Parts: sequence; C-alpha cells; structure tokens
Amino acid sequence: MDLVTLIPAFTALFVIVDPIGLTPIFIALTQDMTPVQRRRVGVRAVAVAAGLMLVFLLAGEAVLAFLGISMPAFRVAGGVLLFLTALEMLFQKRQARRQSNADDGSEPDHDPSVFPLALPLIVGPGAITTVILLTGEAEGPAEVAAIGGVVLTILLIVLVAFLSAGLIARALGRVGINVVTRVLGMLLAALAVQFIIDGLRSSGFGV
Repeated sequence: MDLVTLIPAFTALFVIVDPIGLTPIFIALTQDMTPVQRRRVGVRAVAVAAGLMLVFLLAGEAVLAFLGISMPAFRVAGGVLLFLTALEMLFQKRQARRQSNADDGSEPDHDPSVFPLALPLIVGPGAITTVILLTGEAEGPAEVAAIGGVVLTILLIVLVAFLSAGLIARALGRVGINVVTRVLGMLLAALAVQFIIDGLRSSGFGV
C-alpha cells in the first residue's frame, strides 16, 4: 500500500473521527472536572478507542458476525445511546452530580471516557466501517500494519486535541461552556437521529 493509497485512507478517517469537532464535545462532557481528571478522561478515552480500533482492524466483520450484530443494528444502537447523552447535555443533568466531586477533588461519578467518548464518538459506526473496508482491501500483513499506523496517527491527533481542551475551556469561561454544551447537545441529538435513520435505511426498513 503506497502513499497515494494511505493519504485518502488518512483523510477519510480524519473526516469521520473529526478530532477538531470532538474537542468542544470533550470540553462539554468534562466541565466541572479538575485539569487532572480531564487529562485522565482524555487519555483513557483514546486508550480505549485504540483497543477497539485494534480489534476491528484485526478481526473486523468477524467480530460483529460472531455476535450476530449487523452494521445497521450497530448504528441504531449507537444512535439511541448517543441521544440519551445529548438529552443530559441539553438539560444539564450531569452538572449537579459533578460539582460536588469537583469541589472535593474526587473522581467523577460518571466517567465519559468509554461512553460516549471512545464509543461511539471516536470509534463510531463510520470509523468501524471504514477500518473494516480498508483492511479488506489490504494485501498482506504489511499493508494491514500501514493502516494501523494511519489509525494510530488519527488517535494521537485526538489525544493532542483533548489535552489542549483545558486552554480552550479557560478561554470560554463557565458561561461560554454552558452555551457550547447546550448547542452541542442539540447537534449530538441530531447526529444520534441521523445514526438511527442511516441504520434503518441500511437494514431496508421503510424502503
């Protein structure tokens, strides 16, 4: 797999994962956390995402097929769970729970690193499908390793974006973060509905 092939692969994954777009969502999900807690969540989210990507890179469709899960079903499930998170962001249900933990320096009662950050925001249906398709076109272990390098590069960019979120959060201030949280809650709700619609269409429902 030459550079001409890897560049489109990198571009596709970068657009789908969208590290820049994930950063304000990360800020919204980790508001009222201390800088240390925010860094831990960011590193944990990327680590979990890397493990998930590795599984789908090496196993791909075999994992979903073994569990009897189709990609349309995966999209619908991810959309439903993401919609619930969007509702919490819209109505600020997490803020009261996190405030006491932020005051005493303890770990937050809700850790968003696995869900919804790692799955389905970083490793969503689009990213999983893309990785499966890329590895399906690969010829030999060397090309699979090259795709793995592309995935790792994307995740490193996500990690850098997450670790710089504290600077962005300080620039926005509490009022700015609250506004961004509400707006992103709406966008996440729309994205969740789109996941569900795409899943239903892919399954042939209503077509």
